Amino acid sequence: MKNILLTIGLMLTMVCAVSAQKIAFVDTEYILKNIPAYESANEQISTISKKYEDEIKAKMQEVSNLYETYRTESVFLTADMKVKKENEIIEKEKAAKQLQQRYFGQDGDLYKSRESLVKPIQDQVYNAIMAIAKEKNLGAIFDKSSSNGLMFADSALDISDAVLKNLGYTK
Repeated sequence: MKNILLTIGLMLTMVCAVSAQKIAFVDTEYILKNIPAYESANEQISTISKKYEDEIKAKMQEVSNLYETYRTESVFLTADMKVKKENEIIEKEKAAKQLQQRYFGQDGDLYKSRESLVKPIQDQVYNAIMAIAKEKNLGAIFDKSSSNGLMFADSALDISDAVLKNLGYTK
């Protein structure tokens, strides 16, 4: 009998401890849209990306033009000249693909630009969220903008505006 009462008491204590955890929700997409520096950073990244795309398109067009010229002139070329032209086309194509990798690859120039322009803003948002979490003694904060398993969020638990206020921005 004592064991049963002890087990029930322990379970009630655990339920109370779990229910005492405070949770909140935040919408990082909403927060970032309300930070002018973030919008500016995204515009800069778009401009850089467009410039890189245009440069790569120009290189690929050059390869395409070389190939078309080769196809039309191949009838008149000797075997050695054909090999030389083919190698030239292959080298130009390789160079274009390397440039594409340098710009858009995993650690490419665009990634580095995004890292230098956007990450500091995201870090500020994260630090503001953590400050509010400490201030309000929150046990968990879920991001509404990432749909990883969040089915419903009561707007009363949304601290997005508090995060913006903490960062010095208003709606």
